[in-house]
Amino acid sequence: MLHKMNAPHKEAPRLFGHPRGLTILFSTEMWERFSYYGMRALLVLYMVDYLLRPERLDIAFGLRDLKSFLEKFFGPLDVQPFASQIYGLYTSLVYLTPILGGFIADRWLGRTKTIVIGAMLMLIGHFLMASEYCFLPALLLLILGVGAFKPNISTQVGELYAVQDRQRDRAYSIFYVGINIGACLAPLIAGTLGERLGWHYGFACAGVGMAIGLAIYLWGLSDLPESSSPVSRQPFPHEEKTIVDDAYAEHGRYWLILLFAPSVLFWASFEQQGNTIVLWTESFTNRDVSFFGRHFEIPTTWFQALNPMMIFLFTPPLVALWSRMAQSDREPQTITKLTAGCFGVSLSYLVMTIAAWTSDEARVSPLWLLLYFILITVSELLFSPIILSLASRVAPRDSRGLTMGVWFLTIFLGNLLSGWIGGLWSTLSPASFFALIGLMPAFGGLMILISRLWQDDALD
Repeated sequence: MLHKMNAPHKEAPRLFGHPRGLTILFSTEMWERFSYYGMRALLVLYMVDYLLRPERLDIAFGLRDLKSFLEKFFGPLDVQPFASQIYGLYTSLVYLTPILGGFIADRWLGRTKTIVIGAMLMLIGHFLMASEYCFLPALLLLILGVGAFKPNISTQVGELYAVQDRQRDRAYSIFYVGINIGACLAPLIAGTLGERLGWHYGFACAGVGMAIGLAIYLWGLSDLPESSSPVSRQPFPHEEKTIVDDAYAEHGRYWLILLFAPSVLFWASFEQQGNTIVLWTESFTNRDVSFFGRHFEIPTTWFQALNPMMIFLFTPPLVALWSRMAQSDREPQTITKLTAGCFGVSLSYLVMTIAAWTSDEARVSPLWLLLYFILITVSELLFSPIILSLASRVAPRDSRGLTMGVWFLTIFLGNLLSGWIGGLWSTLSPASFFALIGLMPAFGGLMILISRLWQDDALD
């Protein structure tokens, strides 16, 4: 099936008003995110409750050497801070390597081949996670695989549309639903297997998800653009009909620079979901429920399904609302959406601060977490897919993958900062910790507001 990679691009058939290729990319990304979030849901628990215990530290190849290296910079690391450091390094590096993956696709291999190579690396990495000895090599393969896969599949979504087609924003919101369907199913299936049957069952389940995603992508190659291959850089048919507004693109790139620091702060707060929020859920949330007189404790990883589940519940009405508002020219500007997203994340951590203040060392109602996830999910929808659409829209045609990879650098830095701040969980009170986390995106939102006042014409 790989012979299709070099087939000339043709006008893609449409499905529900969008190119059929969007369905292929939607499904592929859904299963890739199933594998990523299935492993991520277990990662901190696996390390804190099992792998990083002193009696097991020498089981995994290179783990003690990594601990010694990190302690040179951060001082002695107990189990939880060491786990947070590894989590932060992993979740940050998967967003640094996309710079390399985008460059390779733009200059040498082309988008499709790079995506396939990335998927295969992740497939191997997930199955290696089932071996304690291969823990660090497995993480390395996953980091390299995501780097090859992530910027190029995100860029292919944009290449299905004309540069200034307003459907592009909605396409990225739909694509984002695919991401979060996978992210919702992952904690429920892979997380449950890992917590109930054994860690390695959960990690192997994540590998199966990646295999399904790769199979879907190979099956649907004929509906996808072979974009920016090193052999031919001719524009696609819909691009020949659209003259890119150079002034608009230059203005958009200027805003991307201004949005860099706010985006780092957004992700540093947002990514606590898979780190300290997991520890809060395990230790401070009442997870006991009863059905018909039978007692049941909700697995900690199940709460990680709330955010992605809400993504695909909230996205359709939000996209419909924006479509109706666009008809009367009332759809909020891009910068307005991004600003609201930053302040929304701050509000979600204000909720957690109040929950921590009221806990009084007792386990609190899970309704606090429910409200937190509602607020942070709406904020994510106002920020992440919108800024992906902006980056793809203003990127130079010959460097789209590289531009997307450079933008993922904000997520790299945010996750790196998230891991470092997560190490403070053991030294601060939960209320103080959540208050600190909530200040970061608020500061990012203020930076956007100030930039908007300075730059009279906001980006639309």
